[in-house]
This record gives sequence, structure tokens and C-alpha cells, in this order.
Amino acid sequence: MINLELPKKLQMAQNMSHQLASTVFRPIARKYDKIEHCDTPQELIPIGQMLKSMGMSSETGGKDSSSDSVKNGANMMQVLATGEMSWGCIGLMLSIPGLGLGNAAIQAVGTPEQKKKFGGLHCAMAITEPGCGSDSAAVKTSAVLDGDEWVLNGEKIFATAASRGDAVVVWATLDKHKGKAAIKSFVVEQGTPGMSIVRCEDKMGLRVSDTAAILFSDCRIPKDNILGSPEIADTAEARKKAFGGVMQTFDNTRPPVGAMAYGVARAALEITKDLLLKEGVELNYDRTINNSSALQAEMYRMEAELEAARLLILKAAWMADNKQPNSKQASMCKAKAGRVGNKITLKCVELCGSLGYGEELLVEKFARDSKILDIFEGTQQIQQLIIARNVLGKSSSELK
Repeated sequence: MINLELPKKLQMAQNMSHQLASTVFRPIARKYDKIEHCDTPQELIPIGQMLKSMGMSSETGGKDSSSDSVKNGANMMQVLATGEMSWGCIGLMLSIPGLGLGNAAIQAVGTPEQKKKFGGLHCAMAITEPGCGSDSAAVKTSAVLDGDEWVLNGEKIFATAASRGDAVVVWATLDKHKGKAAIKSFVVEQGTPGMSIVRCEDKMGLRVSDTAAILFSDCRIPKDNILGSPEIADTAEARKKAFGGVMQTFDNTRPPVGAMAYGVARAALEITKDLLLKEGVELNYDRTINNSSALQAEMYRMEAELEAARLLILKAAWMADNKQPNSKQASMCKAKAGRVGNKITLKCVELCGSLGYGEELLVEKFARDSKILDIFEGTQQIQQLIIARNVLGKSSSELK
């Protein structure tokens, strides 16, 4: 059973992450929001080295005191740390060397040897293609085995940290005619001949975090760089299981994306509360919502929505740490947090008036940053579809 009281080890990690967000991220957030397509901010390099030395990207965490069989491990630590650092600046958090989305894929499905080899690298993730967005099964980038090497050909877009990372985890198909079962993920290290960064995108939010397009042209990588089995399943049940292993990456990465939305929404809400307090608007939790002003009631509703998102995030992370299937819960927390995170930040801009819309405060930046969190790692609509399939017991072919 999940224990909502965090053990001391996780509290320490949470407090350290908040201190990092407060003392490092917040002071430079506006500076790097105005500088797009820069190299990795120098302020983040020692942070990446520190987190790596602490094992923040590995299976760490400690156990819940209620039972030796109940774990609070890497997933719980990640959502707590991510939420706190996103309170400072999501773009800077995503730019920390060594904390890429590709690292989550390696931890989810990599062999012990692959985790040892690639775990210390900063690994980006490349899934989306010009003709393949929300439907991950429509990947067209190909991988063909030639002797002891895989040969990759195709194009990827919207790959976070791909131009700065040490490697990219690339989704490719072994056979375009065999659908989901033939889709595998491969680790391609930077500098590999045949892999080139085509461009970095101009964006509304997360401006300090690079988002790149990548071209693979007869890109050769070692045979052992495939994550998971190279075999293509030959039965319906085996195909489902094989693609499920690839998709397990999302079950690990969606709770942290939910934590990003929670962190940025909490940041905007706290700034708004402080500003309202200076204007004499104080929240009184002794009164019912019907006996409060419209402004107070709006704040109470946003706080309630944010707390609901937080609890869903903790549940999904806890299930992942305890090896429980969490596909539905991962989508639930991502959908809830992504939606309310964007709603709250926009409402805070509105409540803060001209101060919220201007650059004196970070509220307008938080609003811009929050929008992508309801889109990447699966849109709001895709999350609701996954949840519906789980609730109704339908397959992807039965419910589209």
C-alpha cells in the first residue's frame, strides 16, 4: 500500500532539488529564456556532475518503512526532484547534462551491460517523425541488420536535447509491413557517421531546452546497441508484448512530465498568492468555498486540482517502483497534470493582470512553458484514449 508520507531519504532529495531550483534556476531563468539555441548553460554542468555522482539517474531510493517489499525508488525520487526543479525552470531542468528522456528508456528496457555502458551518458529520445506524431506505431525510420551493425535511415523531429546530448535513443522499424512488433529502440552516440542534426526549433516555451530535427542516412551502429530483443514476434500475443516493452518507456517518463506540470503550476500559483496577499486578498481556509469571494474560490479550486494531480503522479511513480503495471495511472497523471498545469498558469497570468503579462514576474514564462507539457509524451487526447482502453479492456485496434 502506498504511504503518502515520504521517507527521510526522499525528503532530503526533494529539499535539495528545491534549493537548486531556488538558488540556481530561478535567478537565471529569464536570462536563458531570452537566449535560444545556446550551448548547455555553464551553470548546469557542475549540477549534472553532482547528480551523476549521487546516482540520481540510477535505481536508487530506499524502502518504505512500512514493509521491506514496498519500495520508493528511482521513479519516486525522479518525480519529486523533477517537480521541485520545474518550480524553478523546466527548460533549465531539461538541459541538465545526464538527465535525458533517453536515459529513462535505457533504464526501462536496457540490459545490465547497456545500463552500465550508456547510463552515464546524456541520452535524448527520438520518436516523432514528420508523418508520425501521436501514433508511435507508425514509425517509418528503418533499421536493417548488416553483419555486426544496424543501418538506420530516416528523419526524426522534436527530439529534446538531441543536439546537446551524448547519445540519442531512436525508435525505428525492422520491417514496415509488420507494424508494432517490428519497432525497436536503438542507442546512437553523437558523432556517429550518418547521423546529423538538421536544425533546432524556435519555440514558444522551454526556449533554453533545445528541440532538434535529426537525419539518419546509412547510419551504422553496433549490433549490441538495440534495446531489447531483435526478434520480431510472430504471434498476436507476442507482438502485443513486444511493443508493450517498447511502450514501457512512456510508463516511466509520463509521471515525470506530470511532475513538470505540477511544479510549474505550483510556482505560478505561489507567485499569484503572494501578489494577492500584498493587495490585501488573504486566503481563509476556515470558510467554505460558497462563503468566499470569487477570487478566493478560484484560488481554492486551483489548489484542489493541483493536489489531485500530485497524488496521481505519486501513485503512478510508486507503482513503477514496485513493478506494478501502471500504464493507465501514468496516462491519468500525465493527462490531469498537463491539463490543470496549463489551466492554472494561464489563470495566474489573468489574475496578476499587467504584472502577470509582463516580464517583471516569471508568470507569463511559466504559462508559455506549461503548454508543451500537455502535448509531448502523448497529447491530452492520446492519454484519454489510453485510459479508456484500459478501463474498457479494449485493444488499440478495437478503440481508436
